[in-house]
Amino acid sequence: MFQKLLLSLVLLGGAGTLYAQSTPDEVKTFTLPNGMKFLVLEDHSIPTANMYLFWKVGSRNEVHGITGLSHFFEHMMFNGSKNYGPKQFDRVMEANGGSNNAYTTENVTVYTDWFQKDALETIFKLESDRIAHLTIDSTMVESERGVVLSERSTGLENSNYRLISELVKSVAFQEHPYMFPVIGFESDIKSWTQQDLENYFQTYYAPNNGLVVVVGDVTLAQVRKLADQYMAPIAARGLPPQVRTVEPDQNGERRVTTYKDISTPNLLLAYHTPETGHADYYALDLLNNLLTAGNSSRLTKSLVMDTTLASQVFAFMGDGFDPNLFYIYAVAGAGVSAPDLEQAVLAQLDELIQQGVTDTELQKVKNQKLMEFYRTMETINGKANSLGTYEIFFGDYRRLYEAPKRYEQVTPADIQRVAAQYFTERNRTVGYLLPEQSAP
Repeated sequence: MFQKLLLSLVLLGGAGTLYAQSTPDEVKTFTLPNGMKFLVLEDHSIPTANMYLFWKVGSRNEVHGITGLSHFFEHMMFNGSKNYGPKQFDRVMEANGGSNNAYTTENVTVYTDWFQKDALETIFKLESDRIAHLTIDSTMVESERGVVLSERSTGLENSNYRLISELVKSVAFQEHPYMFPVIGFESDIKSWTQQDLENYFQTYYAPNNGLVVVVGDVTLAQVRKLADQYMAPIAARGLPPQVRTVEPDQNGERRVTTYKDISTPNLLLAYHTPETGHADYYALDLLNNLLTAGNSSRLTKSLVMDTTLASQVFAFMGDGFDPNLFYIYAVAGAGVSAPDLEQAVLAQLDELIQQGVTDTELQKVKNQKLMEFYRTMETINGKANSLGTYEIFFGDYRRLYEAPKRYEQVTPADIQRVAAQYFTERNRTVGYLLPEQSAP
C-alpha cells in the first residue's frame, strides 16, 4: 500500500511531483575557509527564497548560573549590530519584502529569513553583520532580560504542559543538561553578567559552528559569490567544548507532583529514548503516531473518543544530539483522578507491548508519515528546514531523501520491540499536575 500511495502521488502531481524534482544530487554544498558550511537547493518555481542559519547551541550547552542564554541570544540577535541599530534588522528586511523568525531548542538555535529573490545580497549583509559585529548593549540587554522574564512567567501560567514538563525533565535527568528549561531559570535570567553574554556569543556564534541552508529562486553561483564576500571574512574560532556529561541509565520509576488552580488533573509520562540519529528513531516516531495521531490512534480513541477519561492526549518525542525523552501527556476528564488516568494510559501501552500492532494499523501511520513528508517538501521553507535538520541531527542531509524508505522498512515487530524496550517502569518518570484544592 505504501508503494502504491507513493506511485499515486508521483503520477497525480502535486507533492509527489515536487519531491521528485528534488534529489540529493540537486543539493549543492560548499564550505568556506572559516568552516561555515552551506547547503544550496535551487527551486525556481516561485520568485522567492529563504535562508536558514542553524547554530549548534541550545540549552544542552548551558550550565547552572547561565541557563537560558541560548534562548536569550535569539532575542539579542535582532537588537543591533555594527551597521544596523536596534530593531533595524526587521525594518530593513521588511522594506525589502522579507520576513523572519527564530527558534531555540535544547540542541540548536535557528534563524529563518524569507525574502524576494532580489533581496539575497541584503540578507547576506544583515546576517553577516550580526554574526561578526553583534552589539551586546547593556540597555538592550536589560530590556530583553525583562521580556524574557515575562515570557517565562506568562508561559508557566498559561501552559499547564509547560509547567509539568519543566518539572518532569528536572527529575528525569539527574546529570545531563537536558534537565534545564530552554528559557532558563528565573534566578539565572536575573543574574547573567555582561561577561557571560560576551563569552557565550564568542564561543558559540563562530562561523565554524554554524550551517547555512539556502533554498529558492537563486543560483549556486550567486550564493557562493555572496558567501565569499560577506561570510568568508568572519574569522573562525576554536570549536565549542563538547558536552561530555552522559545521563546514567534510569533504574527505577521517579514521581513528582505539583499543584495549580486547574479543574482536572494533568498527567505526564516520560521515558528515556535514544538520540535522534539512532537506528530506533523511525520505529519510535511511528509509535508516536500510533499512540496519538488522529481519532483512531490508540490513546486518543481509548481515552478521548470512546470514553471520557481524558479531554486531551498527545505524545511527543524530543529531538536530541544525546538521548532524550518520549512524552505522553493527558488531561483528565471531569471526575477522573490522576491515578485512574495513569492506569488507563499504562494499560494501553501494556496491550501494545503484549499484543503488538497489525500490519494495517502500522501501514496507516506509515501513510500519515509519507503525506506529512510530502507536504513539508512542497514548500521551499519545508525543504530548507528539513535539509538543515537532517544535516545537523543525522549528520548528512541525504538521509532526508532516505526517510520514506526507512519508515517503510519498520515492521510490527520493530514497534513491539521498541515499546517493550523503552516503555518500562524502571525507565519511567511520572508527573502529576493536580488542582490546587486537592493539595494536602
